[in-house]
Amino acid sequence: MRPPSILPIGVAALALWAGVAWGANSASQPFSVDRALFAPGSCVLFPPTAGDTGKTVYLDAGHGGPDPGAIGVTSGGRTIEEATETLAVVQDATVLLRAAGYQVLDSRTTDSSVVRLRPGDVVDGIFTQPGRHANLVARDLCANLGKADILIGVYFNAGAPEDAGSLTLYNDDRPFWRASAQLAELVQSSALISLREHGYDVPDDGVHTDVGYGSLETAADRAYNHLILLGPPKAGYLTTPSEMPGALIEPLFITDPAEGSIANGTAGQQAIARGLVAAVDRYFASAA
Repeated sequence: MRPPSILPIGVAALALWAGVAWGANSASQPFSVDRALFAPGSCVLFPPTAGDTGKTVYLDAGHGGPDPGAIGVTSGGRTIEEATETLAVVQDATVLLRAAGYQVLDSRTTDSSVVRLRPGDVVDGIFTQPGRHANLVARDLCANLGKADILIGVYFNAGAPEDAGSLTLYNDDRPFWRASAQLAELVQSSALISLREHGYDVPDDGVHTDVGYGSLETAADRAYNHLILLGPPKAGYLTTPSEMPGALIEPLFITDPAEGSIANGTAGQQAIARGLVAAVDRYFASAA
């Protein structure tokens, strides 16, 4: 699939974001879903730019604002942050999905939190535990309020310098778990195909359930043992879980210099974005 103009995807994405009209509730303009709940530039709904499939895709760019995510390094020694690279991929995917006739809901469009911050959410520029939790829960709320048909979380992995590969997660404890599993398989395979077509030989680390992949920061986190973005409700911890099939991909390890360079490069970001769009197309085609 080609971008909707002669501009490279990254440039088209920058032009798109420069023209966003926050709060303009029009069928032809992007708008913030709820400015009281979400930070400026977060939870923004974008209409299609060509055609209309009648489907809404939620893209969650991992981390952001007070949470930079994992810190990586490129082959050239440049330090990179997960939050910056996930946002670039989501911006490129948003341009392509809109051109393919999808309405796109983005958890964030800038380097910011998703939730509108309150006193006590951040101390010395870092999320407190309640602030971190509220920011994660806000991602689910955004997907639900925006009435997304599916959700895809875009994150990057971290580990030892030699760790590499693409991993995709889903939750198998939801009524729609089969659809989530199908989406996860498509996201994983399509991203790998696109990366390899662009000359990046990324290992396939497989598709897994999200058990054990959630936060371990608190006892409540450890007891939940799922990703908040994908997991089921739990009294006293998560009362507004996401309500649609979902998958979360970590297509690269940014702590591996070779893969960190891919994550930080325009070509690599575009390759992942094209893979996500292919996965979305294949998912809805199979459901037709």
